Parts: sequence; C-alpha cells; structure tokens
Amino acid sequence: MKALDGKRVLVMGGTGSLGKVLVRRLLSGGIGAPAKVIVFSRDEAKQYFMRMEYQFRKAATDEIVYRNFRQRLEFRIGDIRDFYSVADALPEADVVFNAVELNRAPTCEYFPYEAVRTNILGAENIVKAIEEYRLPVETVVGISSDRACKPIDALGMTKAIQERIFIQGNLRCPRTRFLCARFSNALASRSSVVPLIQEQIRNGGPVTIATPEMTRFLLSLDDAVDTTFAAISAGSPGETYVPRALSARVVDIATALIGRRKIDIKFTGVRPVEKIHEILISEEEAYRTAPRGKWFAILPMLSNDCYDWRVSGELDKEYSSADAMVSLEETTATLKRLGLLIEDAAESASEARRYQMAGMAG
Repeated sequence: MKALDGKRVLVMGGTGSLGKVLVRRLLSGGIGAPAKVIVFSRDEAKQYFMRMEYQFRKAATDEIVYRNFRQRLEFRIGDIRDFYSVADALPEADVVFNAVELNRAPTCEYFPYEAVRTNILGAENIVKAIEEYRLPVETVVGISSDRACKPIDALGMTKAIQERIFIQGNLRCPRTRFLCARFSNALASRSSVVPLIQEQIRNGGPVTIATPEMTRFLLSLDDAVDTTFAAISAGSPGETYVPRALSARVVDIATALIGRRKIDIKFTGVRPVEKIHEILISEEEAYRTAPRGKWFAILPMLSNDCYDWRVSGELDKEYSSADAMVSLEETTATLKRLGLLIEDAAESASEARRYQMAGMAG
C-alpha cells in the first residue's frame, strides 16, 4: 500500500506554480491513489483555468490523470489568512500540503506585515484549527524555501518562522505528523531566474545578472514535488526534507538560454534582497542533518522522542549552490531536458494560450 492510497488530500495554494505540478502528480498516482484531491486557493480565475486545462487536454494527457481529474479533483475557494476558512476545509483532509506563500522578496520588503499574515499566520491557522477542533488530520507538510535558511529579508524571516510553527505543531497536536520540505526556487517557477531571462531574451536583451559569481540550484518543479513526496513517505515528525541537487552559475544558465542569439549579458550589482548563493542547510543545521537517500533530513531542535539526537551530522558545513557546480554543457543539457530552452518555452506558451482560449470559448 502506498502513502496516499485512499487518502483525502488538501493542497493549499494548489493553483500556484508548485501547487499545479503537485496536483498533477497526485492525480497520476505516483505515491498512491488518493480518494480525493482538493485544491484550496482564493483565486477563482486560476481555479477556472486550471480546470479548463485538464478538461481540454484530455486527448493529450495521461489517461489516468484525466480520469482522476474527473472523479477525484475538487476546487475550494478559501483564504489561508482566515482562520474559519481554513478550519472549514481541514475536516475534509487526511493529508495537507501547504503551498501558499507570499514569495517575492521585494514585495515582502515593501509589505512585511502582508508576508507575516500569509506565511506565518497562515501556518498558525492550520495548526490552531487542528488543535482546537481536534481534527483527525494525519500529516501536514509545510512547503518552505531556501530563504528560510540564514534569512536576510522579510520573506526569509517569515518562512523561517513558518517552519518553526509547523515543527512545534507536533507538540500541540500529537496525533498529527508535521513535516517541512525546503528547496530553492524551481527553474520553471514564476519566482526563479529562468522566466525573467527568457523574457529578456524575447525582448532582445540585454540579460541582466547581479554578479558573475551568482549561482543557483538546478531543481525542477518535479524535483521539488519529489522532495515533498519523500517527506510524506518516510519523514518522522518535525523533520525538514531537503533535496540533494547540482547547481550552476547564473551566467551559464543565461548563456545556455541565449544560445546563438546576439544578446548581451549585463551585470547590475547585487540588490539588498538578493543572495549570491542559495543556501539550503546552514552550518548550525549541518550537525543535525541525517542522510535520507536522495535527500537530507534536518532534525528538529525541539525536545521530542521521535528522533535520535545521537545521529552524527551528515554535513560538516553549510549546503550551498556554490557546491557541486556543473559545466555550461551540463547546464544546457539540463535546461533542454526540462524543456526550458527558448524554443520549447515558446511552444509551451502557445499551447497554454490555446487552452485558455478554448476555456473562454466554453
């Protein structure tokens, strides 16, 4: 029996970049056949277009995914900031993925309390509802970000506190297993460097990069979902799962995307909210990091009988995108495999527009 067989799964933020891939993977039955998958978000338009995308892709997509979309996928309007909205949705769930976040660093700097309301109070609403109403939720996975590690801005600070709220939830709600999955911005997500570089290339350049030294992990949205599934399948209460991943210089990512086009690269300097390297595990966390196959598991700091403090640290230093960098050729091959080179991206955008127009016509 697989981890999600027969489970009712609630995906909070299911219409976001990661949420959509997560829902597709749930419908494909990769780690079990859920009885129901509920997409919870406050954006009615995104829910509509997501539904239409499944509806009009039935001939081109996996038959299992389409059948499960018809039989098991539900949409629910709600706001994670509203306690009663969250409390009303949770009784329908055995497993919860929280993919809701305010994740643009500049936006969070200009509106820090909005980041607090979404990233911190949203997490507290989930834990509080389970605690106060004694809900039989089995597992909650909080989806976090590299920004939570050694935070330098409002985004990182709120994501770091979010992780702590979920981890402490194991003490407040002992019948529920709370875990976190932490990874960097996936290459195709709206907040990663790739869409920005692609848009600059389409506009004729230049491509802007902060500094030649800047690096990023080469993680796809599917890699991120694999991390959350690994946490669900094997994680102990309070653990934070982190993927092992290769990385590359942003200059090489840009060069691969530019290809043979005559487009310049311009170095603009590091903005206050930017990190030169993505860091997924800090020096302080390294000594309580255990191996989990293709992943690391950061053990929690809180006193609990669910883990062994005697574990020797898997790492002896921070885990950063400055480590294990690949060549330009390997970077190009990775981007091609993920369909992120400009030609592939243009085809995907054209296809998406066709589905959108079909949905509007219907």
